Amino acid sequence: MTVDEVVKVSKLRRRFGRVEVLKGIDLVIHSGEVFGVVGPNGAGKTTLLRILAGLLRPTSGDVEILGYKIPRDADKVRRYVSYLPEDSNLYGRLSGYENLKLFALAYLGTKDVDEAVKLGVAIAGLPPEDLAKRAETYSKGMSRRVAVASTLMVRPRLAILDEPTAGLDVISARYVRETIRRFSKELGTTIIMSSHNMFEVSKVCDRVALIFSGRILAVGRISEILAEVGAEDLEEAFIKLVGGGNE
Repeated sequence: MTVDEVVKVSKLRRRFGRVEVLKGIDLVIHSGEVFGVVGPNGAGKTTLLRILAGLLRPTSGDVEILGYKIPRDADKVRRYVSYLPEDSNLYGRLSGYENLKLFALAYLGTKDVDEAVKLGVAIAGLPPEDLAKRAETYSKGMSRRVAVASTLMVRPRLAILDEPTAGLDVISARYVRETIRRFSKELGTTIIMSSHNMFEVSKVCDRVALIFSGRILAVGRISEILAEVGAEDLEEAFIKLVGGGNE
């Protein structure tokens, strides 16, 4: 790996029984970028992200995160990586503020917890009276804002976000997108986010990987992919790449 490379994946495969979910993934993600993994449900996005987070062992292939080998150095990698699953939930009986503090303690121990929570409050962007309420009273948009804040406030070297705006209304989704973009630059955090929303990644990501049926179809800046494929937008490019543009 070079100094600029945060993630390097080579010939990555993952099987579940007889089903091969990832079929030889090659990928490099650079320091400080927001990188999108884009594809439909079942494409292999979550499996890829869970491997990068050190939560799932690859069947074969090489995976390096910040120079550490996965799965051999998974425990070391977790010190520098935070992961937000698509189905993450807050602790309903705790307030938003208490949820932030709990996550900070789990990630940081007792070091810099107050500073992290203060940053989390700023990232969540909710009024103090809302953060004082039990999370079980929150809308999905409020819960997701606190969850994203908990992932970024600990200043990880790498943040992995699985479908961070899934199921959110338009206003909440826009806030989360803007938050990811803003704080990735302010904190210098490299962010990998998965999405099936082509519009979303075009607004947030520096580069994207289009994934379908466990294979990477294209990687690069959106403008580069559109020029190479001859498409007007990412959705059209994806359809052409999977062979859906021929009638």
